[in-house]
Amino acid sequence: MITKLTTFIASLAFVAGSAFANESVVTPFDGSFDDATFAVESAIVGQGLVIDYVSHVGDMLNRTGADVGSDVTIFDHAQIFVFCSATVSREVMEADPANLVHCPYGIFVSEREGAVTIGYRTYPEGEMQKVQALLEGIVAEAAE
Repeated sequence: MITKLTTFIASLAFVAGSAFANESVVTPFDGSFDDATFAVESAIVGQGLVIDYVSHVGDMLNRTGADVGSDVTIFDHAQIFVFCSATVSREVMEADPANLVHCPYGIFVSEREGAVTIGYRTYPEGEMQKVQALLEGIVAEAAE
């Protein structure tokens, strides 16, 4: 049992390492940061999905900069909306249980030097393209 578990964890670590090599898709947003976060939240909920968590990454980075010896402002604002889709997640994990490493999914909104963007991480070819299509649709709706 331990050997099977160790092999499974090792395979997840390999897949996770591959996932970090992926890139992101970034879409400009014509409006304020607050308008963008509202649009993303509305688009996610409009798909019948539940937002599990909103990570306030920008606030954390701004709050802790001095604590780690930095005076650099990376983002004016940045949030990541974290959620999952029972339907899509089941499809991709039935195809390959190791796709668990990609869940939950996230869409970020950031503002840097007055430019607001919405984006998401890209996913590997194959079944995970279903997740990417879901995120692409949500971002496109939010950016309208």
